[in-house]
Amino acid sequence: MAPIDPHSFTDSSHPLTTHVALSLYLDFNTSIIHGSALLTLSSAFSGDLSLDTRCISIDMVLDPLTLEPLPYRVSTTPDRIRGTEVVVVLSGQSSLLIVYSTSPSASALQWLSPLQTFSKLHPYVYTQCQAIHARSIFPCQDTPAARIRYDVVMNIPNSLSAVMSARHVRRRLAVPEEAKHLEAGSLGSSLWCGEDRVVEEFAMEQPIPPYLFAFAVGELGFREVGPRTRVYTESAAVEVLDAAALEFAGTEDMIKQGEKLFGDYEWERFDLLVLPPSFPYGGMENPRMVFLTPTVIKGDATGAQVVAHELAHSWTGNLITNINNEHFWLNEGFTTYAERRIVEVVQGADRATLNIGIGWRGLTDEMERFKDNLECTKLWNKQEGVDPDDVYSQVPYEKGFQFVLRIERQIGRTAFDEFLKKYIATFKFKSIDTSTFLEFLKANIPGIEKEINLQLWTEGVGIPEDAYEPVSTIYTKIISLAKEFKEGRMPSEDDVAEWNGQEWELYLENLPKSCEPSQVMALDKRYRLAESKDYEVKVSFLQLAVTSKCREYHGEVKKTLKEVGRMKYLRPLFTALAQAGGTEEKQLAKQVFAEARETYHPIAQGVVESILSKYI
Repeated sequence: MAPIDPHSFTDSSHPLTTHVALSLYLDFNTSIIHGSALLTLSSAFSGDLSLDTRCISIDMVLDPLTLEPLPYRVSTTPDRIRGTEVVVVLSGQSSLLIVYSTSPSASALQWLSPLQTFSKLHPYVYTQCQAIHARSIFPCQDTPAARIRYDVVMNIPNSLSAVMSARHVRRRLAVPEEAKHLEAGSLGSSLWCGEDRVVEEFAMEQPIPPYLFAFAVGELGFREVGPRTRVYTESAAVEVLDAAALEFAGTEDMIKQGEKLFGDYEWERFDLLVLPPSFPYGGMENPRMVFLTPTVIKGDATGAQVVAHELAHSWTGNLITNINNEHFWLNEGFTTYAERRIVEVVQGADRATLNIGIGWRGLTDEMERFKDNLECTKLWNKQEGVDPDDVYSQVPYEKGFQFVLRIERQIGRTAFDEFLKKYIATFKFKSIDTSTFLEFLKANIPGIEKEINLQLWTEGVGIPEDAYEPVSTIYTKIISLAKEFKEGRMPSEDDVAEWNGQEWELYLENLPKSCEPSQVMALDKRYRLAESKDYEVKVSFLQLAVTSKCREYHGEVKKTLKEVGRMKYLRPLFTALAQAGGTEEKQLAKQVFAEARETYHPIAQGVVESILSKYI
């Protein structure tokens, strides 16, 4: 066997899947999907074909042309990271049909009860497949190396609607014939065409990596905010929808700027779905339907920077994709660079510089986090036996950005823009590795390897000496004020008069990791940071409060951890409680997680569990 990806059972000598046709029956009562997956391969194959699954029950595997059973076997012991290998024995077939059911514990899915939604009347379910969780929704070669087109027939309650990372084809009544394979499996014969059911059809005609497969089902409403963009939320969340429409009103301008910089937008639509607060990321760049946390709605348009990042993925990440997670920087480093170029044009150079400054501070913090695991500070790092969710960090984003910026600084922006457009045009709809990028770089910018130590940047640990700490008047002033705080001086009302959330975030992140409790409390008394509506500010302050042993804020920490599920906030707060705290803080961490666990997405549950097991 020749693995193509340390996180997949896929064999590089096997043909890769090119198309998947899915029939899915969503059972909200059991939190199970009954499904069939028709996988089409790039060529006919004879022998053992390896597929990835996690917590999936296989009912049958058929030759779709003859409907004869195909031999298959399921590994008896699941791999801790990769899940369960399913091996199907093919004899010259180029396609196979698998009838299966998911598990209530599927790692990609979060099923919300009606009481967990805004309306309190209808359930909700959504997916998060990155990095390696598509295999918990359908059997597949769950590696970015296998780019797939897909069609979906989704059977849902008729009181709900569905959105996907795909073109919506139509909403219609169910037809009995389309359920024959499911009914031969674990789905009762009368359920598919139930009076309270409806079918939604979707099609993704462009080849995408499996981690970009995405859907959400609930009682959804939307606002038009541009010719290519709708903003969706739960229909009962009227205030959230209004605020999101306002926050993201400039989306079309960003799309146009992206096209000027990087070439045509290839995905037709750029719709946005604001998910419930349990969504574990800031955003997820699912093509045609970006998923967002409600915490990016800040009321000052700075939340649009997350949208800029997800938009930038439309070129770097979705068009050109890392071949596996060891090369994740190819997705995120380029996208962070592209995001800041868009922000620079739309919101101004000062705002982009602040963004870079916050990223720089985050990168230096990650160097401290991984001081005992330096492999994780490399751009191109080895991940055999490593769960990508456990080592998710700012390194591929911010060190990757620094590397891309280093190339731009070397050759100049005009030349770099031409290089970037050529890079995207050359590799669009392909999955590549770091070596492929470096060869393309050296071929198109002759002599670049003599000016920049490419191996040090991609395979070296830490932050290279020729990285760039941003310079601007506002950045320098904030860093200076943070240093003064260490000497007992608090910023004055005049100092902060024009600050928004990003200025406060940069200031807080540059304070000492712990301070005198009286100092911390005085800062909050004057500026009410613990009550901020901007979670970046609120969480940065609460993290400082915990590490400074300000136990007066434990109530606010608990409240925050129970109302949001974004890992950007869970990770630092749980780590501060478990690592920097005493017995009281550790006990609080365990208590809050026990109470909030079921409200977190399975990916976030796993991350918090690993933090607590490490420090408690």
